[in-house]
Amino acid sequence: MKRTAVAALACCVAHPAWAEENPLTLSASARLRVESISGQFRPLPAPATDTMVSLRTELAASYDAGPLRFHAELWDARAWAQDARSSANTGEVNALELVQANIALKLGRQGSLKLGRYTLDLGNRRVVARQRFRNTTNAFTGALLSLNDDKGRKLDVMLTLPHQRLPDDPAGIRSDRVEWDRESFDVVFLGVHGTLPEVLGGTLQPFVFGLFERDSARLVTANRRIGTVGARHFVNARAGAWDHDVEAAWQFGKARRTAGLADRTDLEVRAWFLHADAGYTFATGWSPRVVAMFDAASGDKGSAGKFTRFDTLYSARRFEFGPNGLYGPFRRSNIVSPSLRLEVTPSKRTDAFIAWRTAWAENPRDQFAATGVRDADGASGRLGGHQIEGRVRHWIVPGLLQVDGGAAMLLKRRVLRDAPNAPPTGNTTYGYVDLTLSL
Repeated sequence: MKRTAVAALACCVAHPAWAEENPLTLSASARLRVESISGQFRPLPAPATDTMVSLRTELAASYDAGPLRFHAELWDARAWAQDARSSANTGEVNALELVQANIALKLGRQGSLKLGRYTLDLGNRRVVARQRFRNTTNAFTGALLSLNDDKGRKLDVMLTLPHQRLPDDPAGIRSDRVEWDRESFDVVFLGVHGTLPEVLGGTLQPFVFGLFERDSARLVTANRRIGTVGARHFVNARAGAWDHDVEAAWQFGKARRTAGLADRTDLEVRAWFLHADAGYTFATGWSPRVVAMFDAASGDKGSAGKFTRFDTLYSARRFEFGPNGLYGPFRRSNIVSPSLRLEVTPSKRTDAFIAWRTAWAENPRDQFAATGVRDADGASGRLGGHQIEGRVRHWIVPGLLQVDGGAAMLLKRRVLRDAPNAPPTGNTTYGYVDLTLSL
């Protein structure tokens, strides 16, 4: 029976390899994290300082029966010691949840049709992602058609009901209450994502997604009925060569400005986001890679009849914007942000990076990125602040035990200091350390 960290990954990605030897695959992992923040950037009542201990346990099993593959995965994400006013929410706590339970029918040599509960990574995970750093993950119930060929071309077609993580009330989150996540036809997410290699010297990934939601007795929403269309073009990093990653998306449709019960006004959605980076990997010891990045996403202008803030859908952000959890001020929403990063790999067991980022509000009257800070008059300007971040990961026992540590400092500027609801604290400092056991 195969019990490796590689098997744990293989059974969870969008296109699993069909086992040819042992039909049963089991995997397990447990990650313990301690993190702390001071100089809070979020508005009151979030505490000025906060510390949290979290544990994420994953158990997965797959059985390959030839034309059919059965897969199940249980996550148990819990947190302790956080302040009663903590920002910790369903991104940190989702106790005892069956995030995957599906049957996949093999189609041809490399295709599959998956039915049931599943997690999913698409492209570079800027629209749809299975979470890695965050303590809980996005998950869906529905159908996923995946078609591949020997030339690397791929097509993913999905029709899903996104999971609403529960409990979502402060008392339930603080007590790690076990409650089954909910899916319903009140929220429907569908889309098509393609991969076309050898296009303009790299790989092209076009995509289109639709999100449709409505209020119900159990769910209060902004009644989003939005489409997202975009494309990504990239060249992977390799020693002695330049690489790049460019992605852009446009959103359109209808939505309400808030999820409030009194808000019944449907607005025209017109929003966008852009990411571009260029890097170079030196063919020397430690394989240093220097990469310059630029991210921008529209904010809401507050215009009558229009809503222009980009919706981040089911994306991941840690790999570009820094750690989240108790931290996480930046996301692909109301932001204009260049960044510079140096990555090194001292050995097969160790990797690290250090990064600097500056961020402005794309629209000075909207809430700034993920901070919740807003100046409706725009009098605080656009500059939110500067972030300095670093991270080191090391396999203590390769494939079995890994330690991951990181820190970030947010040097606040006018938006985060002078906006009417900005907290009366100094610069933000944050640190974390993880220990992960994989079987």
